[in-house]
Amino acid sequence: MNYLENRKYVIQAIFLAVGIVYALRLFYIQVVDSSYKQAAETNAIKTVIQYPFRGLIYDRNGDLLVQNTPVYDLMIVPKEARNIDTLRLASMLDITIEDARERFKKARAYSWVKPSIFQQMLSTEDFAHIQDNLIDFPGFYINARTARGYPHRSLGHALGYIAEISPKQLEDSTYAGYRPGDYIGKAGIEMAYEKYLMGKRGVKYKMVNVRGIDKGSFKDGAYDTLSVAGQNMVSTIDLDLQAYGEHLMNGAKGSIVAIEPKTGEILAYISAPFYDPNLFTGKDYGKNYMTLLQDPDKTMFNRPIMADRNPPGSIFKLTQALIALEDGVINPNTTYACNKSLVNCHPHPSPLDLRGAVQHSCNPWFFQAYKALINQGKSKNTFTDTSLGLKDWREHVLTFGFGKKLGIDIPGEKSGIIASTDLYDRVYGKNRWKYSTIYSLSIGQGELGVTPLQMANFMAIVANKGYYVTPHLIRSIGEDGKPLAENYERHYTSVKPHHFDPIIEGMAEVVRAGTARRANLSKVGITVCGKTGTAQNPQGPDHAVFVAFAPMEDPKIAIAVYVEHGKWGGQSAAPIAGLMIEKYLTDTVTIKEQEKWVLSREYLNIKSK
Repeated sequence: MNYLENRKYVIQAIFLAVGIVYALRLFYIQVVDSSYKQAAETNAIKTVIQYPFRGLIYDRNGDLLVQNTPVYDLMIVPKEARNIDTLRLASMLDITIEDARERFKKARAYSWVKPSIFQQMLSTEDFAHIQDNLIDFPGFYINARTARGYPHRSLGHALGYIAEISPKQLEDSTYAGYRPGDYIGKAGIEMAYEKYLMGKRGVKYKMVNVRGIDKGSFKDGAYDTLSVAGQNMVSTIDLDLQAYGEHLMNGAKGSIVAIEPKTGEILAYISAPFYDPNLFTGKDYGKNYMTLLQDPDKTMFNRPIMADRNPPGSIFKLTQALIALEDGVINPNTTYACNKSLVNCHPHPSPLDLRGAVQHSCNPWFFQAYKALINQGKSKNTFTDTSLGLKDWREHVLTFGFGKKLGIDIPGEKSGIIASTDLYDRVYGKNRWKYSTIYSLSIGQGELGVTPLQMANFMAIVANKGYYVTPHLIRSIGEDGKPLAENYERHYTSVKPHHFDPIIEGMAEVVRAGTARRANLSKVGITVCGKTGTAQNPQGPDHAVFVAFAPMEDPKIAIAVYVEHGKWGGQSAAPIAGLMIEKYLTDTVTIKEQEKWVLSREYLNIKSK
C-alpha cells in the first residue's frame, strides 16, 4: 500500500516539474526574449536564398568568355498573395492575363506557404520598372541573383548554358541539395563542370510586415550563412582564332576543330550555324530555345562531336597506309598503277609510290594496298581470310580514336562507325562476303563514320607520330590553376613512329603541289601538311573535308574543316584551314585572295553575309 502511495507522489511531482518548465519557457518567450514579439508584430520571417556567383570562364590568353550579370526573380508566396489585381500585374510584367493565372495555379500547386518563382530573370531595367509597384502586391517580393553573360557572343556550342533545374532532375539523387528555382548547367562546359562552377548557396533571414516591407535582419543576421562563389576556369580556346573561324564559317554549315597536338588543348571549336549564347539568358530564354531547336538548319546540333554519320572520304586513306606499313604489306617504295578498272580516279601520273599516292589521292593505289592488308593469306578460304583481315584492321583503327568516344570534356559526344565482321555477318551472312564486298572502305567510304573532332584528333596523331592527348576544352580550374590530370592522358596508336614520315612527306606535297594548294603558306615560311577529302552525300552536293597540321617541323596546330555541301575539300575546306593556321601561327592573314574567296561563298552558290 505504501508503494502505491509513493508512486502517486512521484507522478504528481513529474506533472508539477513539466508545468514549471512550460511556465518558465512561456515567461522567457513573452517577457525576456523580444524577438518573438517582434516577429509576431512584423508577421513573418522570410528566408532569402543567397545565390553564389558562378565561376567565371576565361580563354587561354585571359580574355573573359563567361561573366555574371545581375538579374532579378519575382517570387510569390500564394498564402500571402490575396486580392491581387491580376490584370494590372500581367500588364506590369508584359505577359497575358491567361499566363498570369497559369503561374498563380502553378505556384499554389507547388506550395501555399513556400516561395516560388513567378517571373524569372528580370533585367535591371525590368526591375526598376516594377519595384515601386510591388507594395500593392502582397505576397510578391524580389530575389536578386546573377545570370550568365557572354561579352563576345561566341562559342555557344562549347560553353553551353544554364537553366532552371527540372522536376525530373530534382527527383534524381545525383542532384541532391538542389532546390526548385535553382539554376544548373544544361549543356557544354556549364554542364560538364557544374560541381566546380556552381559554388555554394547562402541563406539570409529577414523580417517583413504584412505588406511585405523589409523590417531588417532576424536577430541581426546571427543565423545567416554566406554564399561561396564557384571556381573560375581557364579554357584552352584562343578567342581571336575562334572569332575568326566563326567569321569564315558565317553563312555555311559544318565545323572547324583546331587542336594543339602535344597537349590535346582545343584552340577553336566551331559548329556552324552558330548562335549567340546570350539568347539563353533573360526572360525570353524559353522562346529563344524553342526557336533554335526548331530551326531547319539544325543550329542546336553540336556538329564537331555529334556529326558521326558521314564517311571521312580520302583523309582515311592515310589511316589505311599507316596500318599497311605497320603490318609490313607495303613499304614507302611500294608502287601500284592507277588502274581505273578497279575503282574510278582522276587524272594524275602513274604508277605511284606511297608519297605520290598520298599527294595525288590515287583511289586504285589504296584499293590495292588495302587488299594486301585485308587478304594476307591467313586462310585459304577467301571469305575467312577477309574476315580475319578485317578483324585485325579494325583493332588497329580503334587505336587511332575512331569508332569510340575520345572523351572530350563536354557531354553529347558520339563514337562514330567503324565497319566490323559482325556487321557484315548480319547483312550478308557468315562466310558470305569478301574483299569485293568491302573495298569502298579503302578510300574512306562505305560503313565508316567519324566526327570532325576525331578528324582533328587524327591530325594530332600524325603530327605527334603516333599518339594523341585526350582533346579537352578546360585548361585549369581554381585560383591555383590546377589542371585535371585526366585531360592530359596520352594514348598511343599501334603504329610505330617511323612509319609516319613518308605519310607526312606526302601530305606536304598535297599542299605544295596537290589538291590543297589553297592552304599553301610557303610565302610566309610555313610548311603545311594536309589531306583533302570528299564525303559522299546521297541527299545533295557532297561534303568537303580537309585535315592538316603545321608547321611540318614542329607542329603547333592540327585542324579539321568540314563544310557541308562544300563539294570538294581543296575548293572550300582547304582555304579555310590555311587561313586559320596562318592566323594562329602569325596572328595575321596575308593570303587575302583566299580569304576573299571563302567569304564570297561562291563555292556554296550563296551570297556573302
